[in-house]
Amino acid sequence: MDVDGVLTDGTVQISSDGSESKVFSILDGMGIVRLNRLGVAVAWISGRPSEATTKRATELKVPHLIQGRTDKLTALQELAGRLHLQPAECVYMGDDDIDATAIAWAGIGVCVPDAMPAAVSAARYLTNRPAGRGAVREICEHIILHHGPNQAS
Repeated sequence: MDVDGVLTDGTVQISSDGSESKVFSILDGMGIVRLNRLGVAVAWISGRPSEATTKRATELKVPHLIQGRTDKLTALQELAGRLHLQPAECVYMGDDDIDATAIAWAGIGVCVPDAMPAAVSAARYLTNRPAGRGAVREICEHIILHHGPNQAS
């Protein structure tokens, strides 16, 4: 999944000293933790490098963190190849034009309600919950239900 605008509301706060902060949802974090327990490969693909993103990914034990890649489709395809996954076995969640091709390529392409039109057009599923406020958890719950709800407790 993308980070800014999916795991966050898309806002980045930059202080005068250059430090950056982002707000991540605890609900989304628990969904990712539960996917990890199921053995689902979780990956974040972000167009911009960010220490805040790195810290949150480390905290949640996200095994695949790719930053500074605006070519989301290529990044996703490379990762899927390393993990021996076919497109049909991938879910990709994004919100912007640079996510649209990755959303379309994945077996299940997802976007958030306030996504850009190209992302919405490419998606098979539009979340009910907004970015940074449970949208990721909503998708995690669908995946968990597919695997069996008692396996991720």
